[in-house]
Amino acid sequence: MHQWIAQPEAAAELLNRHPAARLVGLDTEFMRIDTFYPRLALVQVNLEGEIALLDPLALGGIGALAPRLADPATLCVMHSASEDLEALAEAVPGGLGQLFDTQIAAALCGYGAGLSYQKLVAAIAGVDLPKAETRSDWLRRPLSAEQLDYAAQDVIHLAAIHAELDARLRARGRSDWHAQDCQRLLAKARSRDGDPQPQRSFKSAAEWSRPQQALLRRVLLWREATARQIDKPRPWLIDDAHIAEFVLRPPHDTDELFQRAKGLRALRGPQREELFLQLATPLLPEEMDFAPIFPLPSPAQKRTIAAMKEAVVAIAAELDIPDGLLCARRHLEAYVFDGQWPEALEGWRREVLYPRLATLL
Repeated sequence: MHQWIAQPEAAAELLNRHPAARLVGLDTEFMRIDTFYPRLALVQVNLEGEIALLDPLALGGIGALAPRLADPATLCVMHSASEDLEALAEAVPGGLGQLFDTQIAAALCGYGAGLSYQKLVAAIAGVDLPKAETRSDWLRRPLSAEQLDYAAQDVIHLAAIHAELDARLRARGRSDWHAQDCQRLLAKARSRDGDPQPQRSFKSAAEWSRPQQALLRRVLLWREATARQIDKPRPWLIDDAHIAEFVLRPPHDTDELFQRAKGLRALRGPQREELFLQLATPLLPEEMDFAPIFPLPSPAQKRTIAAMKEAVVAIAAELDIPDGLLCARRHLEAYVFDGQWPEALEGWRREVLYPRLATLL
């Protein structure tokens, strides 16, 4: 059974019934089709076995639940939480107090990489969950009985899964590893800024001149800021292919830009004017100070990266964890190109990786 909550008073009463509950099973349903930010459509909670479905459309947020979730004494148990944290960012501006991500915990406990919630529930609780509503329209009202049941199932088993995985993490001595990774997720969710060096994802631009890479970075930063401002998906404003084309061959005027940018749904008149200025204005000296795009690795660098990847796979096998959780290839490439230990590999990853990888650099 579950309770539908669409009035602030009902949300407050729910918390009053569980004043000492500091473990909250938590999940969300959200939609992101034609917006930059996800639209929070439903919040499911499990408080000491009571299942409640909160309607943020009616509540204008999540009401009295927000301060409980933000309390540092509250442990929110979620599965694969990164997108849910983004969906909750407006409702809980300061972020959650504590997080226990069951997908990360499962990977650290030997269940494998990227395990779905359905498979984890089956493995630990022996329950087969329905999957029929995964692509539902969660913004419609009223929600169907099938949608409500599906949503409730997403939090019913979280407390039991937490208990099992927490015990296994402790037995393996990996509670701190898990806590570090959860803290990273929370820190990322609290930061509403985009990547300050977005040009580095443009591998195809590695051979461009430094001024072209600087202009690419300027346009990418403009796209990020503008997409957030008008709440539209980045590719609706301007996609990567158009960005590359405009940087390499800037339009002579806004009319030419208009003709070459047809089909971009969010690139309206004001945005076209702004984009043209971004492309036409001379670069400032400070804009030339940026992280260059990694070039294609040399044969020697390829051999080093391959040796490092082999070491990562071996270490992951020794630890019985997925090698992708331990270290992504892009971090190895960054280490080889920069010669600096990547920030993403600090913490427990540095402890287990650095002694082996540093000898290969």
